[in-house]
Amino acid sequence: MPALRLSLEELPSQRLNHWPTGLPQIDEPLHGGLPKGALTEMVAVQRGSGSALLRNALLARAAREKQIVALIDGNDSLDVTAMAETVLSRLIWVRCHSAEESLKAADLLLRDRNVPLVFLDLISNPAAQIRRIPATTWFRFQRIVEQSSTVCLALTPQPMISPAHARITLMPRRFSLNALEREPEELLAELSLEVSDARRSRELNERLRHSA
Repeated sequence: MPALRLSLEELPSQRLNHWPTGLPQIDEPLHGGLPKGALTEMVAVQRGSGSALLRNALLARAAREKQIVALIDGNDSLDVTAMAETVLSRLIWVRCHSAEESLKAADLLLRDRNVPLVFLDLISNPAAQIRRIPATTWFRFQRIVEQSSTVCLALTPQPMISPAHARITLMPRRFSLNALEREPEELLAELSLEVSDARRSRELNERLRHSA
């Protein structure tokens, strides 16, 4: 069947806009960066796998581009002393103490549509709080964000966002103590990531089903 010869790159896309992260290991498989008007999930199952390093790199990238970022800090765990003043000056830091508070904040910010980048960091939240998040929450967020050009990145301790258009999984890895003396750019290049464009995979499957 001719349709079987289609590649992912040949599929029509309703959204060609992305926010480039500047990291080839993310931008290349996602065909340009984090999708706008969609949810992206970044999963870090193991502590110390580099999620904070990657999050801070994205915040620094946004600051260089003079973008405003809302960071919803799910467990009030952000170490602002490790961040440059130029980054902090472009940051809306929403300090929360539970996943429930964080989701309420995310709902408000996504509906506002005046913040181009919304990061929801739930990685440090207790597992009991994470388990209580209804799956319908993520579908509601996706319906909200798809009406805008907002980039919404949710950082989670396990895969849990079914409607995510893209997923970035940080593979288990622990940096040694001497990593503290190395440049962030070096460490970023060593991160072990699995990146998938879930939306494109779903589109391909749908096309193949209709052409069968």
